[in-house]
Amino acid sequence: MSQSYDRGLIEDFGRWREFSAGMWAWVLHKFTGWVLVGYLFTHIAVLSTATVDGGTYTATLQGLEQVLVVRFLEVGLLAVAVFHILNGIRLLFVDLGVGLGSQDVAFYAALVLTAAITVASIPTFLGGF
Repeated sequence: MSQSYDRGLIEDFGRWREFSAGMWAWVLHKFTGWVLVGYLFTHIAVLSTATVDGGTYTATLQGLEQVLVVRFLEVGLLAVAVFHILNGIRLLFVDLGVGLGSQDVAFYAALVLTAAITVASIPTFLGGF
C-alpha cells in the first residue's frame, strides 16, 4: 500500500528542476505547437479582412511593420517555428529508430541551431530601425 501526501505549492514548483532534456523537449514542442496554432488562426482572421478592402488591409500591414514590437514578435515567431521544425525532425528520427542514444544531444543541437538562426535573422527583421 502506498502513501500519498500533499507536497505543497513550493515543492511542486521545485519539480521543474527534475525535468530531463526529453521532458523539456516535450514541453517546448507542445508550447511551440500551440503558439503556431494560435498564430495560424490569427493569420487567417487577418487575411480574411483583405477581401473587404484591399487598400485598408495594405495600409494596416504597412503601419504594423513600422511598430518595433511587431518586429520583435516576428523574430519570436521565427524562433518558435524553427524550434518546432527542428524538434519535429528529431522526433521523426526517433520514431524511425535513428539516433536513439543521442536524443539529448539532438535536442540541445536543435536549441543551439534555433538560437543561431534567430540571431542571424535579427538584422533582416530589424533592419529598418
